[in-house]
Amino acid sequence: MQNDLAPLDRQDRAILRVLATEGRLPVVELARRIGLSKSPTQTRLRRLEAAGFIRGYRAILDPIRMGLAHVAFVEVRLSDTREAALQAFNRAVLTIPEVEECHMIAGGFDYLLKVRTAGIQDYRQVLAERISALPHVASTSTYVAMQTIRESGM
Repeated sequence: MQNDLAPLDRQDRAILRVLATEGRLPVVELARRIGLSKSPTQTRLRRLEAAGFIRGYRAILDPIRMGLAHVAFVEVRLSDTREAALQAFNRAVLTIPEVEECHMIAGGFDYLLKVRTAGIQDYRQVLAERISALPHVASTSTYVAMQTIRESGM
């Protein structure tokens, strides 16, 4: 992967905007939508992938249909915020499949986790046995989502 941070032009941005919502779009249709022919569109697409603007393609699953309707946001405060402690927490949190997102926060707590489970009982078990046992966790606060208005992966 290159480290090119060259500015994106109008067509590059159009490619990214279309693919963000329709990642399985054939190159011919993508070219039609952005107003270029297939070859230059394909060249731009490969360049955007190589430069890391497009990190991959994936299916977006419906968590509710999969039985994972319970969403909780967890504030995590650490007892130690030196680099070694942060790295230990970062590595360990990646092992918990129910943690859908993990963000280091500048503010009154250290991390914000998005946790998805089947229900409150499953969440309580994940919190008690997995999240609270992560390295250097001093305390947590949970906020349960009542409804998701908008959710996207960019």
